[in-house]
Amino acid sequence: MASFIAAVDQGTTGSRCLILDPLGRIVATAYEEHRQLFPRPGWVEHDPLEIWHKVASVLRGALAQSAVAAQDLAALGITNQRETVVVWDRATGRPYYNAIVWQCTRTREICRQLVAQGYEDMVRRKTGLVIATYFSGPKIAWLLDNIPGLRALAERGEAICGTMDTWLIWNLTGGPRGGAHITDITNASRTMLLNLHTLDWDEELLAMLRIPRAMLPAIRPSSDCALYGLTMSDGPLGAKVPVCGALGDQQAALVGQACFSPGEAKNTYGTGSFLLLNTGEVPRPSPSGLLTTVAYGLEPGRCHYALEGSIAITGAAVQWLRDNLGLIRNAAETEAIAGSVDDAGGIYFVPAFSGLFAPHWDMDARGVIVGLTRYVTKAHLVRATLEAICYQTREVVEAMEADAGIPLRALKVDGGAVVNNLLMQLQADILGVPVIRPTVRETTALGAAYMAGLAVGVWRNLDELRRNWGVERIFQPEWPEERRAQGYRGWKRAVERAKGWAEG
Repeated sequence: MASFIAAVDQGTTGSRCLILDPLGRIVATAYEEHRQLFPRPGWVEHDPLEIWHKVASVLRGALAQSAVAAQDLAALGITNQRETVVVWDRATGRPYYNAIVWQCTRTREICRQLVAQGYEDMVRRKTGLVIATYFSGPKIAWLLDNIPGLRALAERGEAICGTMDTWLIWNLTGGPRGGAHITDITNASRTMLLNLHTLDWDEELLAMLRIPRAMLPAIRPSSDCALYGLTMSDGPLGAKVPVCGALGDQQAALVGQACFSPGEAKNTYGTGSFLLLNTGEVPRPSPSGLLTTVAYGLEPGRCHYALEGSIAITGAAVQWLRDNLGLIRNAAETEAIAGSVDDAGGIYFVPAFSGLFAPHWDMDARGVIVGLTRYVTKAHLVRATLEAICYQTREVVEAMEADAGIPLRALKVDGGAVVNNLLMQLQADILGVPVIRPTVRETTALGAAYMAGLAVGVWRNLDELRRNWGVERIFQPEWPEERRAQGYRGWKRAVERAKGWAEG
């Protein structure tokens, strides 16, 4: 009987495929990066065909590295960078434009107009989100407004759209030959088009952005025993494998960390950072600048919800040190370089390259480095970059504690950056609570695998998934309270300097 699970993690900078055994252990992995396209300041794009080809390649690569045959795969799960959106031709599969990435700020004017027209309260009430360039709906509206003839094609259902889960599932299950045009409930909740209470596309929201319903995918559970579809025999797996699990990447990490009970939280350190708190089966509004979002759905019409604090730039700031400034050769160097100094030399780096997300939601904020003197070296800037990741997380934690009314006692962490021991120690020091690193750090792919495996019976229930989770290391806070408070005061002063820079 087939009992292995394949999981694709299609992220902002690359795509990974993991193959897992029934105990949730990784037996093979393959990874490939894709290009980041910056056609104008503030604009960020990806080539969707390049991403599809990279995903096909890592699927083949992971199988080639293992003793697992495609016929041994019980299911395939997908997790993806959220809010990144693509529009393509249903008949040919050709995209009409590059994918517009979640970090892109080109929709700032669209968002400003929506705010000016008084839509903020309605959007917050229905979607749990704020009006921001971050989300998919304004990106779709921009494409419809700027690509000649696209609106008419969309109204006829000839031009279709979706986030990256939709794009990959459509291609995996046949593409122009009848591919499944679906999205899971978590990705749908990030579009600014889903009503959190009806769990369906909302006509008032669609009208607000002038988006035809005919171009949107069907909404399905994150774990779907009815299956989204089967991979094609002539596709990258070379066999018919059920595709039946999908989650946005941050919800996938929540599932991979086994945060199935209300009050359990995790933080993922990737290109951005995202802290999610499971709040149960009732959506909880946030007065503190957090988002209310879907955590996961196991059956049609029902789901668990979460509070989320989204930070736009964390790991991307480290990439900036590497790619734009040439200060480091790779991210792994930051631990030794930052560890060579005792502190950041009095500087703070606020990496608001795409504005500030939670809890500030300032589209006009831009990055700043403050406190510079001639004493400051490369090592201080690298350390300030790591500290910025931790201070931004503290801002979100404080907002989450205020909304939930529960003090954070420990933080589960995951994502590529958690291998950096200094970063994790700084996080514990700046938060003042233990930071827990799990045995399996690829929790995003793990969550997608769990959803797919639940759908086909590889795992029977959530309790079985809880038993798979284990602790690798706990980082205890070491800073005295005075240093923690002083550092945070300086951070908040620096953030004020970053706000509103691009106004007008």
